[in-house]
Amino acid sequence: MHTFRTLRRRTAALAVCAGVAFVAACGDTPKAGAGPFADLAADVAPKIEREMGLSFKTPPKLETRSRDEVAAFVRKQLESERGKQQVAGQEAVYKLLGLIPDTMNLGGLLQRLLEEQIVGYYDPATKVLYVVDGAPEALLTQTVSHELVHALQDQYVRVDSIQGQTNDGDRQVAAQAVLEGQAVFMQLRIDKNAGPMLKMPGGWDRIRDLIRDGSVGMPVFASAPRAVREGLLFPYLGGADFVRRFINARPEKELLTDLPVSTKQILNDSAYFGGSADMRDLPVKVTLPAPKSGTMFYTNTFGEFETRLALVQYLRNDELARRAATGVDGDRYAVIKLPQGNALVWASAWDSPVDAADFLDAMGDAARRRYELGKQHVPAGSTTRRYEAPATPKRAARTVTIRLEQVSGKPVVIYMDLPAGASAPIDPTRITVESPAAANASGR
Repeated sequence: MHTFRTLRRRTAALAVCAGVAFVAACGDTPKAGAGPFADLAADVAPKIEREMGLSFKTPPKLETRSRDEVAAFVRKQLESERGKQQVAGQEAVYKLLGLIPDTMNLGGLLQRLLEEQIVGYYDPATKVLYVVDGAPEALLTQTVSHELVHALQDQYVRVDSIQGQTNDGDRQVAAQAVLEGQAVFMQLRIDKNAGPMLKMPGGWDRIRDLIRDGSVGMPVFASAPRAVREGLLFPYLGGADFVRRFINARPEKELLTDLPVSTKQILNDSAYFGGSADMRDLPVKVTLPAPKSGTMFYTNTFGEFETRLALVQYLRNDELARRAATGVDGDRYAVIKLPQGNALVWASAWDSPVDAADFLDAMGDAARRRYELGKQHVPAGSTTRRYEAPATPKRAARTVTIRLEQVSGKPVVIYMDLPAGASAPIDPTRITVESPAAANASGR
């Protein structure tokens, strides 16, 4: 079973491989041995083992697939019960935040993205690395190298289990960032051209820009909404940057035994590298009560990374969005179906009252920009923001409220985007916040 987030892995690989091709000139790849690309795997696998400090317990298995077979595989994932639920939930919340158009079919977009210039993928269910028939020679070495890393990872951690963490998206993305980031950074390190470039001052920054530029030749990817593009790339680029910092501080073989648990730990050295595991900045657990009206349709967490995406969409300022999202300490959102339409309730806990106030202002500014025709109600000195957006030819009237509360001694910002006239579908006084120790004990 694959969620939207796990499906992102195979989509973003296209952009990564295209970008790496700029810095890694590959010649013809000979094909010999017991299976397709066996000689290539035999050449690459020992280099991966040496760099990672881990050995293959069983030899990796490679097979080829036609593009039609790949398309059928993608459809199967998207059309599975869990796949449909996750994509529908992601689509609903992204539309409520204005991150994708109201008319967009996210499942259809993912289907097109996954089929666009796909080269290969590792499937943890079958333990097989698949390479697409007719894949460009220039991308074969990068693809096989990247996916061999996943095959090796899967022999030491349960990749399927990580991909199945569907109820805590922030933790899932953080773990995937390590898996994808290690594969990206490895394929670069063992390449004869990219490897030396990585050792140059500013080399990683240059390669990262080239990888981003590689998406220009992929029309579907390049035309996707920014939130989708950035979400697809983050496990690769943000993850590779984390892995680069990790192996500068610790033996790489320890990476898979000490996975970060939030995108905050991926993005901020102080949150992960600030001391022993029990001294790290661990997220609190935010719990929303059952709705008192309507039906719970989907619930999950954003974490720091997707909080940034929600802010930058309308603030149009990456640095401002980064600063406003940095202090998030845990969150939970829910899409609730009401008779009048979908509602979004999002509660986020913050490191300090200052961090919470910064986010209150930034998210309020984002709501004001999104509903530019709306009436603002922002009393001086108040910790509540209210925006009433009139109906337009494309959208029914909406009401947005953002308020800062204290919950269990933590500052919590509660964001609600509701159909106009609808009452709050949950009781804000019943939102709870648990400390990391309590959250771990309850099985977060």
